[in-house]
Amino acid sequence: MNLRLKEVAKVFFKLGCFAFGGPAAHIAMMEDEIIEKRKWMTRDYFLDLIGTTNLIPGPNSTEMTMHCGYERAGKAGLFVAGIAFIFPATLVTAILAYLYVEYGELPQVEPFIYGIKPAVLAIIASAILKLGKKAAKSTELIIIGVLVLIVSLLGINEIAALLGAGVLGMLYFYLKSRTMNGINSISPLFLFLGINTTIAKLSTFKLFLIFLKVGAILYGSGYVLFAYLDAELVTRGLLTRAELIDAIAIGQFTPGPVLSTSTFIGYQLSGFTGALVATAGIFLPSFLFVLILNPFIPKMRNSLLLRYFLDSVNIAAVAVMLAVLLVMASDTLMQWQSIAIALVAGSLTFKTKVSTIWTIVIGAILGFILLTFF
Repeated sequence: MNLRLKEVAKVFFKLGCFAFGGPAAHIAMMEDEIIEKRKWMTRDYFLDLIGTTNLIPGPNSTEMTMHCGYERAGKAGLFVAGIAFIFPATLVTAILAYLYVEYGELPQVEPFIYGIKPAVLAIIASAILKLGKKAAKSTELIIIGVLVLIVSLLGINEIAALLGAGVLGMLYFYLKSRTMNGINSISPLFLFLGINTTIAKLSTFKLFLIFLKVGAILYGSGYVLFAYLDAELVTRGLLTRAELIDAIAIGQFTPGPVLSTSTFIGYQLSGFTGALVATAGIFLPSFLFVLILNPFIPKMRNSLLLRYFLDSVNIAAVAVMLAVLLVMASDTLMQWQSIAIALVAGSLTFKTKVSTIWTIVIGAILGFILLTFF
């Protein structure tokens, strides 16, 4: 393995071990590791990756790791980055699945998660500030961002908001400039909608197909994942709803992507083999989407029309992150303990050069102390 691949593996394995808080927090931590510390690419290009990644199915933060790995070490870097980021979550989830199946309960980790949640608010806020400065290139783009923020807070689907912002910005700036270069068509991405997952007996291959289908069409948060898996597994009697809720909970409080839920469910249904094929199935489409999409991103910048589209999607992506931050803050900052942890994390993030990973660790420790002893 060459030096760049080793660097990619090291960076994303470390992030995979500490990336709590959902996609917005994961991307904020990537921004700190990749742009601030290592300067693998410009912040403008990082924004382009965020904007385009938000428009394809799959776990956005995991796909961002793949893009970054591709930029640093080519196609091999794409696979190394994705696997390194996913591996810690799937390993931890597989262990928890074994304990759950053997003993019927989950470990008590709530105090630590309680402390992590307000800590990641500061990390997300820092990334929004840095990315927002780059994305807000004009008054018109700021207005588009504000509109996306408003509709996001009103509950409009984030994909609809991003696409709407992209089209609105593209048309506006095109009409304003009155010039247009040639535009290359982009082939639509395939969907695995035709897969028949009606099963009498759940074979390993059919389990793989179920999660391949979900990975290929999934947009949105863990709540959307819950709806998809409920339709695929619970309604067919393969899993109880209580078991599915426990699986989603595992995905939420383990580091890395929430799609590690698939590992937990796969183990419940078919042991370690099931865990392996379910994990492979749900993440495989993301590797393929990024592999297809990444080479087009620089070309999109060379097209005047697509450049307008990308600039508008980028400011919209920052607005969506801000909407996520506001919702998370309203849900999280309910008690003095969480407010105190958020203030400490804010001081560490904005007034020191402490790594985001240490901010997460300190938040977890403070959560345990404050909930246990106060």
